Amino acid sequence: MKLILITFGFFIVIIAGMALGYIFKRQAIKGSCGGISALGMEKVCDCDRPCDNLKKKVENGEVSEEALTRFNQTPQFYEVK
Repeated sequence: MKLILITFGFFIVIIAGMALGYIFKRQAIKGSCGGISALGMEKVCDCDRPCDNLKKKVENGEVSEEALTRFNQTPQFYEVK
């Protein structure tokens, strides 16, 4: 029981520290890795065909046609040994 209380107290201290950091700096917590864009991905899902929004952007010239070429590629599978 003593270990559970120590662990709970530790979590309370960490949460209070994050709250104080937010209160004083007024900045939201953010990741340092750059998110999904750091992986070179432009969208979150792994769709087999482009969505309507992407097609409209290509038609309007907002995005180059290269954005559609990634849907024509054959999938690559890696074997884990």
